[in-house]
Amino acid sequence: MYGTFTNLLLLLGVAVILVWAFRRIKLPAILAYLCAGIIAGPHVMGWIAEPDDYHLIAELGIVLLLFSLGLEFSLPKMIAMRRWVFGLGAAQVLGSLLVFLIAAFLILGNWAAALAVAGALALSSTAVVIKQLTESSQTGTRRGQMTVAVLLFQDIAVVPLLIVIPLLAGGGDGNIAYSLLMALVKGAAVVAVLMAVGKWILPFMFGEIAKQRTDELFVLATLMVALVAGGLTHLFGLSMALGAFLAGMMLGESKYKHQLEADIRPFRDILMGLFFTTVGMQLALNSFVQSLHWVLLIIIAMAATKLVIIRYVAKLMRERDRDAWGSSISLFQMGEFGFVIVALAGSYNLLSPEVASVLVGVGVFSMALTPLVIQKLQPLVSFVVREPDSSGDIEQHLQQQGSADDDNPVLICGFGRVGQTISRFLDAEGIRHRAIDNDPLRVKEATAGGAPVFFGDSAKRDILRAVGAGRAPLIIISFADDLRAAEVLRQIREMNSDAYVIVRSRDDLNLDVLHNAGASQVVPDTLEASLMLISHVMSRSGIPLRRILARLDQERRDHYGAMHGFYPGSSTTLAAENADKLELLHAVNLPERAWAVGKTLDQLNWEHFHVKLKALRRDDVEISEPTSDIELRPGDVLLLSGKPRHVEATESWLLRG
Repeated sequence: MYGTFTNLLLLLGVAVILVWAFRRIKLPAILAYLCAGIIAGPHVMGWIAEPDDYHLIAELGIVLLLFSLGLEFSLPKMIAMRRWVFGLGAAQVLGSLLVFLIAAFLILGNWAAALAVAGALALSSTAVVIKQLTESSQTGTRRGQMTVAVLLFQDIAVVPLLIVIPLLAGGGDGNIAYSLLMALVKGAAVVAVLMAVGKWILPFMFGEIAKQRTDELFVLATLMVALVAGGLTHLFGLSMALGAFLAGMMLGESKYKHQLEADIRPFRDILMGLFFTTVGMQLALNSFVQSLHWVLLIIIAMAATKLVIIRYVAKLMRERDRDAWGSSISLFQMGEFGFVIVALAGSYNLLSPEVASVLVGVGVFSMALTPLVIQKLQPLVSFVVREPDSSGDIEQHLQQQGSADDDNPVLICGFGRVGQTISRFLDAEGIRHRAIDNDPLRVKEATAGGAPVFFGDSAKRDILRAVGAGRAPLIIISFADDLRAAEVLRQIREMNSDAYVIVRSRDDLNLDVLHNAGASQVVPDTLEASLMLISHVMSRSGIPLRRILARLDQERRDHYGAMHGFYPGSSTTLAAENADKLELLHAVNLPERAWAVGKTLDQLNWEHFHVKLKALRRDDVEISEPTSDIELRPGDVLLLSGKPRHVEATESWLLRG
C-alpha cells in the first residue's frame, strides 16, 4: 500500500513538472501527460508496473469529456447531423476497414488478424481530438461538427468489431449475425431508455436539486448521471463514452447546461490527464525505437487513407474544401479504442507481440502528434486548399451595382451578430457601408435579405482591395478573434494608412498587440459592458448626463487606462499564455519589519519592477494620490497594479528588499 502511494506521488510529481514545462514553451498539456506516462510506466522507471489497474479510472475522463461535449449538442442538432454521422462516418470506417484489411492480409496472411489490425487503424482518437477541438474553440465550426459526427460513428462501430474478432478467432460461440443483431437490439433499447430518462426525468431531478441551493449536491448529481449513463451503455455492450454523450445531449437543452459543464470540468480535466498517462505507459521505448521505420510508414499510410476517404466523401456531400480537409486532417491518428482491439486480439493470439508493439507505437506516436496538428490546423488547411480568388467576383458584383466608383463607404469585416447590428444602425442613419464575411450560409441569407455583404476572407489582401479597404475612411473589425484581427489589421495598414480602424476584442488581454498592429481604437467587450453599467448607475445616482458622457469619452480616449487591473478570484484563469497579458490588482500589507518601512515613495523604484502604485491605505483611510515624500509605516497597505509575475516580484522586494 505504501509503495503504491509512493509510486502515484512520483507520477503526480513528474506530471506537474512536465505540464508546467510544456505550457511554458507553449506545447499542449496532452504531450506532457504522455511523456509522464512513458517515464512512470513499466518500460522506463517501472513506478507503475500494471497500467491496466488504472485504466478504468482513467476511462472516466473520456466519459466526462463526452458528457461535456453532449451538453453542446441538442437532439435537434444531432438529428440534423445524421447525414454526417451515418454518411461520412460510415464511409470513413467502412472504407478504411476495407483498405487496411486487404493490406494487413497481404502482410499477415490471416483474415482474423488482418481485421484486428484494420479495426485498430480505422478508428481515431475521440479523447485527443475532442479535447483539442474544445480547447481551440472549434467544436462549433462546421469542420468541428463533421469531425465529431465521424467520431460518434466510430464509437458505434467499436461494438461489432469487439464482437466479431473473438468469434473469428474461435474464442466465442454462436452465430456472428445473431450476435450482431442482438447487440443492435440492445443498443437501440439502451439509447431509447437514456433518451426517455434525459427528456422526462433528468430535468425534473436537477430542478429539485437546484432548489436546495447546495453546490455539493449538484456536483454529485452531475457525476452520478454521467457515470450511470456510461455504465448503462457499457453493460449493454456499447462504449461508456457514447452513453455519457447521450446523457449530456439530453441535458444540453436544459437551463442547467452551463452549471453542469462548470461543475464537471475539474474532474474531467484531472481524469483526462490520468487517461493520457496510461496511454503513455503502454509504449515500450526499446521496441518503439527499433521499429520506428514501421511506425512512421504505418502512420503515413493510415493518415493518407483517412485523408483521401474523408475528403472525397465530404466533397461528394457538397461540403466546402476547407471543411473537408480540416475534418480529415483532424482524424488522421489511431485512437484509444485501437489499444482495446489490439489487447483483445493479443489475448486470442491473433497478433504476435512484435506486431502488437508496433501498433501501440503507432497509437501513442500519432496521438502525440495530434495536438500539434490541430493547433496548426488553420495554416495546414490554407496550405492544402487553394481556393479560387473571389476578389474578381466581388469587383464584378460591385460594378453591376454601379457602386464601384461611388464615394467610399464604411467597411465592416465580419457579419456576425455584432456586425449585423452595426449594419442596421448605419442603415437607419443613411450611412453607406458594405461588409465581408467568410461564412457562406450567412452571406447567402444576408444577401437574400438585401444586406450589402460579400463572401470572402478579410485577411486576404486581394479581397480587401476588392471591397474598397484601400479607400475606406472607416473600417470596423467586428469579430472577437484577436489573432485574426491582428492579421487583418496588418493587411489593411499596408494599403490604407489613413483609415480609422475600430477593432472589437473580448477583453483587454491583447490591447497592445492590436494597437501595435494598427488599430485606431480597440473596443473590449468586457470593459464596454462595464462602462454601460457605470453610465446607468451614475445616471440613477443623479449625475448630469453631460458629465457621464464626458467621463466615458475620457476613458475611451485613454484606452481604458483607469480600468486596467482587477482583483483575481478563484475562477480567474491564469493560463501560461495569458499570464503576461493580464493586469491584476494586489494589496500588500507592510508588517513591522518590512524592508520598505521607513522609506519614502520616491526612494522606491517602481518603474524597475513594471508596476504602478494605485493607492495607499493608512489606518483604513485611502490616500488615492500619495505624494512622493510620504514615508511608509507599519500597517500601510499598498495597492499595486501590474502583470502577475511583476506584482509578485514587487511584493517580495517591498517585504524583504
